Order: sequence, then C-alpha cells, then structure tokens
Amino acid sequence: MALKERITEDMKTAMRAGEKERLATIRMALAAIKQREVDERISLDDTQVLAVLEKMIKQRREAIAQFASGGRADLVAKESAEIRVLQGYLPAQLSDAELDALIAEAIAASGAASMKDMGKVMGLVKPKAQGRADMGAVSARIRQKLSS
Repeated sequence: MALKERITEDMKTAMRAGEKERLATIRMALAAIKQREVDERISLDDTQVLAVLEKMIKQRREAIAQFASGGRADLVAKESAEIRVLQGYLPAQLSDAELDALIAEAIAASGAASMKDMGKVMGLVKPKAQGRADMGAVSARIRQKLSS
C-alpha cells in the first residue's frame, strides 16, 4: 500500500475512533501533500510524501523551540503530539552506528579529504538516509568527520 493511501486509511480509522487530535494532524498532513500535488501538478510518490512529512516535522521542531522559549508549555505539548503522529509514517530511524558507516562509506567513495568536499559526501549520504535520520544531525556529523 502506498504511503498516501495508508495515511488516508488512518484518517478514516481516526475518524471512526473519535481521535480528534490524531485526525487533525493526519488531515493537516494530507492537506500539505495535496497542496504540493496541486502546486506542481503531479502525483507524489512515497519518497516525495516522506519529504513533505519530514518538512512538517522540521517545522514542528522549530515551533517547539520558539514556544519553549516563550513559556508556552501547552503549545509545546500540542506540537510534540503532532510530531509523534507524523513520525509514525517515517521508516525506521538509522542507528548511530549505521549512520557512521554510511558516512564513512560516502567519504571513501567520494575521496573527500576536507570541508570543501562536504557537498559530495552529503550528496551520497542524503538519498540513503532520507526519512531515516535528521539531515541536520547528519550534516553536523559529516562536518565533524571531515574536520578531524
């Protein structure tokens, strides 16, 4: 079953079960997916749907930081709950060891020696880690390995 279909089925299930918060989050995700499809006049595949979900999670994390600094615990809790629902659609996250192995493999394959080669390494790691790791953290790890 395609990811978009799974999200639609989960929306129906949440509707029947009366899970208002979960339903609102799923509807928001479907709206973002539909918006991208309409804007680009395409039908999104699973990889593109994952990119939309990742973007939504990133936005929620940024909002949590803002709300936490503003002392809005209620909004922090709401955004955190939305992240948990959205993360349910992402593939299993890479472990630290798997991520380090991917980065080491990319560095060896690209022959990267310095920070100038960061783009090459990131270009090799990104397709394999997309949806399975926070790309900001991946970038920081690559930067650390190339600078040492």
